Amino acid sequence: MIAPEELRALLALKKAPLIGDIMAKRLIREYGSAQDVFKQKPATIASIEGIGEKKAAFVTNKDLFHKADKELKYTADHNITCRVFTDDDYPERLKYCVDGPIVYFEKGTIHWDNPYILSIVGTRQITTNGSAFLDKFMAGIAPLNPIIVSGYAYGVDILAHQLALEHGLQTVAVMAHGLNQTYPRNHEAYNEKVMENGGFITDFWHTDTFDRNNFLGRNRIIAGLSEATVVIESAAKGGSLVTAELANSYNREVFAVPGRVNDKYSAGCNQLIKQSKAHLLTTAADIPYILGWQERNVAVQKQLFVELNDDEKLIFNHLKKKDKELLDIIALEINKPVHQVASLLMSMELKGVIKPLPGKQFMLV
Repeated sequence: MIAPEELRALLALKKAPLIGDIMAKRLIREYGSAQDVFKQKPATIASIEGIGEKKAAFVTNKDLFHKADKELKYTADHNITCRVFTDDDYPERLKYCVDGPIVYFEKGTIHWDNPYILSIVGTRQITTNGSAFLDKFMAGIAPLNPIIVSGYAYGVDILAHQLALEHGLQTVAVMAHGLNQTYPRNHEAYNEKVMENGGFITDFWHTDTFDRNNFLGRNRIIAGLSEATVVIESAAKGGSLVTAELANSYNREVFAVPGRVNDKYSAGCNQLIKQSKAHLLTTAADIPYILGWQERNVAVQKQLFVELNDDEKLIFNHLKKKDKELLDIIALEINKPVHQVASLLMSMELKGVIKPLPGKQFMLV
């Protein structure tokens, strides 16, 4: 647990003009702690490559600590947690992002120990096709119980949060402003449910006014928190593509839903796929297949009487003859596409009928 005085210094450093999270981390590594950074003389800080006198002036700015004290009081009065990048309870994947916040603010009941985290982004003008796909996708991914991260905006974002809640999944809304407000305002109707099964995070202070320029900072957290970012629909330009680019820069996987070449809100997704910046996403089963989630220890409860559909019975009968079998061979034997067989196998695994093995092999339980 971080000491109160160090947290205070971290917040002061976070508010320092011209010093972002990357430089702040560099200074902390150089001097050992945020408190020790403020013990240096301006000339000492200025001598570090890339800083200079103008940026170094912050170390004598006492107002930074007054602002930190006000923010600490606000967080204490409103049950907001400060997460520090060196703490064990700081989200693991965000910790490895070079520009991840040195401190961010969190409110709700988020359980970061869940290894399955997906970010879902897309246009604010979601189409009926996009809505239908997202509905089906969430139903398909729900058995794996992932945390669903999005930006609480209109369109794809808010639908992703709503569907996550409907399926009993944790959902995390990353905000582009302080936690004293909700934008868009009419999304306040969902705040209580999100708080009960997830929560809100931001690295903006309650004194920061809403600004569209904040979206880039918000998007880096959306991309950094998760193992993969899913783009449902996007025009040729937009914030969703920026989030996808950020995810790629963090060496995270990106998935995009393809669409017809003339569809305005498929242009961005098609572009990501064409440029090999995203995996083509057609079904929820593509996620565990690409990410290897099938090979992890997914808790399942074997049922005494399991109902299998006709295609699942084909797989069952084939595996009865084999000790174990490769996914591609199963698909070949039952004459079904690999992506469809991957979906069937995930369903059978969750029913307790089969179990995955290393190398995308499967066997009966």
